[in-house]
Amino acid sequence: MADQVMFRAEAVWHHYFSEPALRDLTLAIKPGEYVAVLGRNGSGKSTLARCADALLLPSAGRVFVMGLPTDQPEFLWTIRQSVGMVFQNPDNQLVGNTVQEDVAFGPENLGLPPDRIVRRVEQALDAVRLGEFRQRDPNRLSGGQQQRVAIAGVLALQPRCLVLDEATSMLDPAGRQEVLGAVRSLHREQGLTVIHITQDLREAVEADRVVVLEAGEVVLDGRPREVFQEADRLQALGLGVPPAVDIAGRLRNRGVPVPGGLLTAEELVEALCRLRLAQ
Repeated sequence: MADQVMFRAEAVWHHYFSEPALRDLTLAIKPGEYVAVLGRNGSGKSTLARCADALLLPSAGRVFVMGLPTDQPEFLWTIRQSVGMVFQNPDNQLVGNTVQEDVAFGPENLGLPPDRIVRRVEQALDAVRLGEFRQRDPNRLSGGQQQRVAIAGVLALQPRCLVLDEATSMLDPAGRQEVLGAVRSLHREQGLTVIHITQDLREAVEADRVVVLEAGEVVLDGRPREVFQEADRLQALGLGVPPAVDIAGRLRNRGVPVPGGLLTAEELVEALCRLRLAQ
């Protein structure tokens, strides 16, 4: 079971107050998948993220990480070492006076020998391309660099799954691209499972799979190219579609024979160039 599924929620409910944040939610994520979880505010995205790291236990139903139930205390240490969480505000995640100290904080708390801590810190900083910043004060870095430091701190614990809880929402476009580039490289080169909670449709395009939540339930689940063709339904959910999909639809409505299934700006430009050449 642990080899087949990284995260599994079975008929999960979670209540904060009277209205449930998650409603009978069932979802499975395989090792090595890059899954973007979309939904408007209050749809249950962050609650799902916290269930994945056992920071929350469901009110009903069960959650498993690598086959281990999160409601069994004896497994919490293993689960929290296996799933790393990066939150919205990078300022709230930095604890060291230097980048190197910050990244070493987690392995030090695991009681690892000094030589192993040094190796893990070096590997983590190399993975997010911040090796040259190791002696810098993290509070003097840009927002994108700070989030990369936060990711490096998680990587130093050698997790099997990285959860980004709207980790780019407070960043400018350049910082956002820094963080997403680092995450894509980790997914591609290390096979890290990524659960990316976001409201940015352009970010979701990069995922292997898109899951859309509404009122705590999964309402769409599939590859980005499939999910983003459901334009009317996404509009009704208050999400819309990525810019390239929107522009392609507007062009078709004006009689331009743009093919369906386009997802990115590059694909749209290529399709328009082909139409131009065909005239």
